[in-house]
Amino acid sequence: MNHRERFLELQSVLNAHQILWRPSPFYVHRPEWCTHWPDLAEAILGLDEPTLEHFTANPEACRAWLATRLPVAHLLGPLCDLPELPPRELPPCDAHFDWFIPGRKREQIDAFAAHGPAAQAPLLEWCAGKGHLGRRMALSDDLPVSSLEIDPALCEDAARLAARAGIAQTVLCADALDDASRTHVRDHAVLALHACGELHRSLVRTAAHDGAHSYRIAPCCYYRGAQDGYRPLSRDAALQLDGSTLRLAVTETVTAPQRVRQRLARDQTWKLAFIALRNALEGEKIRPFRPVPAIWLSGDFATYSRSLAQREGVALPDGVDWAHWLAAGERRRAEVRRFELVRHAFRRALEMWLVMDVALGLEEAGFEVDVGTFCPRSLTPRNLMVLARRRPH
Repeated sequence: MNHRERFLELQSVLNAHQILWRPSPFYVHRPEWCTHWPDLAEAILGLDEPTLEHFTANPEACRAWLATRLPVAHLLGPLCDLPELPPRELPPCDAHFDWFIPGRKREQIDAFAAHGPAAQAPLLEWCAGKGHLGRRMALSDDLPVSSLEIDPALCEDAARLAARAGIAQTVLCADALDDASRTHVRDHAVLALHACGELHRSLVRTAAHDGAHSYRIAPCCYYRGAQDGYRPLSRDAALQLDGSTLRLAVTETVTAPQRVRQRLARDQTWKLAFIALRNALEGEKIRPFRPVPAIWLSGDFATYSRSLAQREGVALPDGVDWAHWLAAGERRRAEVRRFELVRHAFRRALEMWLVMDVALGLEEAGFEVDVGTFCPRSLTPRNLMVLARRRPH
């Protein structure tokens, strides 16, 4: 299956099964698919907590369980499975390289650098942060590197770290979305490790004219820059996606520390509890839920709800039974987590469609393209990489 065939098959499956993955159970009390697959709904709601945790942590096991009740799940595995890109041995780094690099980030950088051929042109690190990847690739490939980053503080850190490590790294303090930044792409091997949303898509939109030698892109945060809807990169793309739907592709928390997962669980429970209270007062209705300041989660549920009610213009009665509504939120979260198993079964398919759109956009711009994984999912769920080399004339 070539990239276009995979892309079109994914698009067909996603289009035909929108009822299963578009509605978010957080906002929809009973997803519409429950009426079409009542046995599946009953089985999902009947899952005990250990099984739920197992399926949440193991998408393949969940997909296999769903496939016995939802035939389309059989198709998702082959469409979403890609081989690992061929790795190469990297020369070791000295201790200077590890300054200020978190352990997990260090592993991701090494995996990104190793899975792909040695660069044959000067390097350009796109959305570079502190320039860690650029320094690693400059060392491994013995090439000059330029690192483009918008944040002046990060640029200063990158320049300082390069000087301490004795690496010739040019730091470009610029906005990747500014047209002027395109001039840095010409004749360079462009590196983009987890450049968010439109920051990586912008490379593809102008690839036909920018004159890059090659691209190495690991996409991330597909919803960034898509507030007004997703703008496709290839000619056959026909999925209508908004920023909210695009978030489905990046909802995994497999690499989050336990304390982060616990905080997210409490955050969701409190939100659902407030929604249940508001619906009881004002009637069932889907309303947008703006981000909640973190400080509101540092107190108790009653204080949180009063602050939220004031912001949302909800008139709370006297004598609210906070324990009752908190219990309602816990029950709703238990349901939401189970219903999300069905929606999340399509998560990788949506991400694969988005990555194939990147690949096809680069193919249409005149590049030969390979797509595969560069690290295990346990290191980062965003483990897909697009390698593109300009076709010889």
